[in-house]
Amino acid sequence: MKEEGITFKTKTEIGKDISAKELHNDFDAVILCTGATKPRDVEVEGRELQGIHFAMDFLTKNTRSLLNSDHNDGQYITAKDKHVIVIGGGDTGVDCITTSVRHGAASITQFDINREKTDQRAEGNPWPLFPIVHTVEDGQKEAIAVYGKDPRSYQVSTTKFVGDENGQVKELHTIGVETTIDENGRKVRTPIPGTEKVWKADLILLAIGFTGPEQRIIEELSVETTKRSTIDAEYGKYSTNVPGVFAAGDNRRGQSLVVWAIHEGREAARECDRFLMGSSNLP
Repeated sequence: MKEEGITFKTKTEIGKDISAKELHNDFDAVILCTGATKPRDVEVEGRELQGIHFAMDFLTKNTRSLLNSDHNDGQYITAKDKHVIVIGGGDTGVDCITTSVRHGAASITQFDINREKTDQRAEGNPWPLFPIVHTVEDGQKEAIAVYGKDPRSYQVSTTKFVGDENGQVKELHTIGVETTIDENGRKVRTPIPGTEKVWKADLILLAIGFTGPEQRIIEELSVETTKRSTIDAEYGKYSTNVPGVFAAGDNRRGQSLVVWAIHEGREAARECDRFLMGSSNLP
């Protein structure tokens, strides 16, 4: 790719080392592919305690330290000998389970706020739609092999974090919830009386999704966003309200899969080429 004329600038943070406006002024076109990395937080008592981290901070620091020093630099959040609770039932939560197993956690529990799925499709999930049924992912299989049981607990909602005298989290309080859908299609979580529980926890990892892209670059370029805080750029065109600025991937469509990022990146390159050259031969 370098031989084709591409210049790669590493260790350069847009908005810090180079302003977004400077980038826009120096180049005829800019494509924003910044992802949707703003994590969803929990707003409960004790959130400020030490030992509570966003899942991506845990995973990113782990991988960077592993690649840079085989973990010898100590620049990562370790789960070794800790009672780990992962809040969130998705893929990112499973990654946290796998990493914690390999660190040597004392125990691992994964909270899923939804009911446990059955092995059969629901009436509203017929073939050929992707089957929404109970599955056991590789990370959960690893936890079962090491700890002897599935790490998941269902219909669990966190109500409070409790710490010790040093400000380190030591336990987590929960209540069971029932999820229903109201007349507007919104999920309603109703607490189930008598299901309160206290869990021992030294390390809590928040893996409950993302709320959209980081806003600093978007705001600096005065790029318009949608109600979901994603960049307002039409699918297939990818152009924003700012001439010469395009957007593709998760920052435009919201958190999704890498195959969509590849697809949108290729299409955005075509539209960028058309903007610069007047036409494009790209697919």
